[in-house]
Amino acid sequence: MSFKRLDPEDISISAESVVAPLWSVGEKYLTTFFTSSAQVASSTGDFFYEVYENDTDLAVPFHVQFAITYGHKEGKGAAPYASSGNIVDGKSPSSTIYGQYRNLIFGDEEVDFMFGNVASDDIYVINLDRARYKEKLLPGSFNLKLKQGSNIIELTDNSNDSTTVSYVDAGRVYDIVSGSDGSAYSGTGFSSDNGSYGKFLPDVGVVVLNSKALQAPASEEGIALPSNHTDNGAGTSNIQYFFDTIRFGASSSLQSEETISSNYVFVRVRNSEFNYSTNPSNITSSGELRHDIMINTPQAYITTVGMYNDNNDLVGVAKLSRPLLKDFTKEALIRIKLDY
Repeated sequence: MSFKRLDPEDISISAESVVAPLWSVGEKYLTTFFTSSAQVASSTGDFFYEVYENDTDLAVPFHVQFAITYGHKEGKGAAPYASSGNIVDGKSPSSTIYGQYRNLIFGDEEVDFMFGNVASDDIYVINLDRARYKEKLLPGSFNLKLKQGSNIIELTDNSNDSTTVSYVDAGRVYDIVSGSDGSAYSGTGFSSDNGSYGKFLPDVGVVVLNSKALQAPASEEGIALPSNHTDNGAGTSNIQYFFDTIRFGASSSLQSEETISSNYVFVRVRNSEFNYSTNPSNITSSGELRHDIMINTPQAYITTVGMYNDNNDLVGVAKLSRPLLKDFTKEALIRIKLDY
């Protein structure tokens, strides 16, 4: 075994952004999606619905793609919690969801959701599964089509129209507007009198939608999304209302973005180096070379490069795709790439 100390110029660091389809089907479009009747009927169904790429009742693989939920500041639209048989006024799964996302996004339990200059007491949320979006979502790739009856709206984030990036406790935040591929169709893309359509948070994989804008009639650029604002939650779940409007497919897409950092290590093998085999079988019991040809015209084959720290601990191994012949007439430059 032979050693050579690396110089600082032998190591280079780079980073590149890798964009990939978001969904587990390997496409940026999710053409079919299903809820699970078992999950919806369970206690967690009061809080959120999980959405899968395949029908969970069929004998096919299925994976969670995203979850959808509804939150209300005053707990409306959901059955209130009960303590010792007594109703806890204003506290329900919807108030829990509203508070949870308020705390996640703003890190503050007192602020309200503001969409443009309009405050909203209730929200709809799409929470992308962590395994789907990896590091973050790709701004400009968010396209969502919502349809209620004959009312249709196409939404996107405004990342291409923004000259500055805004930040909240959860990272970058963009307004959701009517448009496509990160740009509004016309003007600001906001709903008349109801502010933006929501917030796009690519660093935490969350889309928060403004209920006021979606529940508004078509004349105010909404889709007249039905809503349940009862105090006891009786009637159709708002989560179900929202799920029924989602139209992912050819006009709706989303992609993930991941930064891959790489260390490039350049191992330079000069003509005078590494020409003698370190294989013990090449030496006789008396310490002489077994083959005379190795005295004047030695040859060796490089197959592996090991990387050691200053304590002589092996910290990495690089295998060559094929043995590299080395003698006094040859030099080599071996590039090792370490991704993380």
